[in-house]
Amino acid sequence: MALHIRLLILLAFFAIAPMQAQDKTTPRDTVKEKQDQMYKKLEDYSKRRKFTKFIHKLVFRAVKEKAPSKKRKEIKKAAPEMQIDYARVQGKIVRKIIIETLDPFGYSVTDTVRKPDNWLENFGNRVHLKSKQMTIRNLLLFKKNKPLDSLLILDSERLIRSQRYVRRVAITPQVTNSKDSIDVYIRVLDSWSLIPNGSFSGSSTSLKFTERNFFGLGHQFENDFDKRFDTGETSYLARYTVPNIMNTYINAQLTYQIWQSDNSLKAFGLNRDFFSAYTRWAGGAYVESRVQRDTLPNAQKEWEYQNFNSKAQDFWGGYAFKIYEGETEEDRTTRLVTTARYYARKYSETPTFEYDSVNFYSNEHFYMGSVGLTSRKFVQDKFLFNYDIVEDIPIGKVYSATFGVQDKNQEKRLYIGGRYAFGNYYKWGYFSLNTQVGSFYYRGKTQQTTLSLDALYFTNIKTWGKWRFRHFIKPMIVMGDNRMSIITDQLSLNGDATGIPGFDSRTLLGTKKAVVTLQTQSYSPWNVLGFRLNPFVSFTAGVIGTEEHKLFESKLYTKIGVGLLIYNDYLIFNSFQLSLAFYPDIPDRGSNLFRTNTIQNSDIILPDFQVGKPGVVPYQ
Repeated sequence: MALHIRLLILLAFFAIAPMQAQDKTTPRDTVKEKQDQMYKKLEDYSKRRKFTKFIHKLVFRAVKEKAPSKKRKEIKKAAPEMQIDYARVQGKIVRKIIIETLDPFGYSVTDTVRKPDNWLENFGNRVHLKSKQMTIRNLLLFKKNKPLDSLLILDSERLIRSQRYVRRVAITPQVTNSKDSIDVYIRVLDSWSLIPNGSFSGSSTSLKFTERNFFGLGHQFENDFDKRFDTGETSYLARYTVPNIMNTYINAQLTYQIWQSDNSLKAFGLNRDFFSAYTRWAGGAYVESRVQRDTLPNAQKEWEYQNFNSKAQDFWGGYAFKIYEGETEEDRTTRLVTTARYYARKYSETPTFEYDSVNFYSNEHFYMGSVGLTSRKFVQDKFLFNYDIVEDIPIGKVYSATFGVQDKNQEKRLYIGGRYAFGNYYKWGYFSLNTQVGSFYYRGKTQQTTLSLDALYFTNIKTWGKWRFRHFIKPMIVMGDNRMSIITDQLSLNGDATGIPGFDSRTLLGTKKAVVTLQTQSYSPWNVLGFRLNPFVSFTAGVIGTEEHKLFESKLYTKIGVGLLIYNDYLIFNSFQLSLAFYPDIPDRGSNLFRTNTIQNSDIILPDFQVGKPGVVPYQ
């Protein structure tokens, strides 16, 4: 049997399984028996060939949490909020859900006796509007008068903790006089959510105002203003976000932005992700109107301002099917996900032919669909991106296929892409790998092909007296083939997340690149007015190649950085950094450069194992 026929049979089984599980007319025992027989037959068939045996193990083995290391056990033992046992009350009826929200200063979610003990904490609490009970209640996945589901309680706790206006949360079951019911107590400790910022000089004025928990409702309001006196340019941003409308986890966002006086963005979007492994449906709608003026080079490398005025609309939806009938965490968090998307952009003004000879900026309609298998969970840990605060680290695996048709420049191009990713804790630390490949096809040839691989590794926590340390390694490689001859479809080493932080050359371009970041992060016992000062040292190296020059024969560009990663126990931003970086060479900028920065830390980002809105493999 041909290889592609075997894969089609395997995909057919994916489709049959969830449909059988939802057959209401068949008794449950019969369904279970038939499904067991189906999986047994598939397993027997898979054992006949090495390839099909490998595919079966890859597809039908859900992710399992590895045994925690000694250091993770010590962290859990020292954290009361990580030791709450929900299994003993599994299935009991939830009689009451009692929610208590706490101001950010002087309180504790585990110590009910602790109170503010100085005037500064009391003053801060008086001017802070703490979260409303309904704001927290809307985040819960479990309901009153329903059997308690320990997995939904754990995920509710994670979702509450993921809100940027929440610092800590503890959900505690309390046994009542009734043997078959319990009360659930939820204590939430707020973060200080109002962040004003500004700078003044002879050449410019900048004011920024961010509120992450508007009136305690969880709404987010951003308002930025910037004026440059030397050029007369004015920039303005207003963005209002309403998360989780009426417990639906639908987020609404309205944006109005002006930058460099000639550019503007007006946008509105509604979106619901697969925010939990137990989520069944997701989708979104987004519309925007954009007026943009920016520089592009022509064939002679002469840069001129060009206009990019366009309107766009983006709609997508998806559904996640259970694969297994079991009630274990592995069974319930393993899903078959299908999604579809329609994207369109129409230009009213585009760059001239001299600066866009390939019609990169042109009208398009894109129809896409994805199908994938995902198994994802979260593991609690501490001392990663915060100081002594519980953090939820994703573990899991996902493999998906994306297909679509793009109608652009009077050409209808087929698109096919795939992704495989996994991540888990091991005895030697955490490791994740994400691989993606995608390409357009037109008249039998591949176009704008992308191969992307990135990984993340960090060690278990290490101690030295009262100090703690972790080492991070983040490599990535992006390969492109038959890309378009315009700067927008080329790679660079710029960008904090996908390149060398602080690197800003606009002439160093290519079609393939490799970047690796090494960082040693300390977690110090120093505490100054609630700010934790944590020294770090980092090293980033990158190479970039072209169609004519091999990647690893190209020049190596590096950055060496030292500084402080500053955590604050009360504020809504997790951390920011003060650093001094040395760059031996940045093309068209100079050599032996020293630079300082005062930016939020976003160099290392945790992976995500969900199948979401379909899209092409990022080329950046």
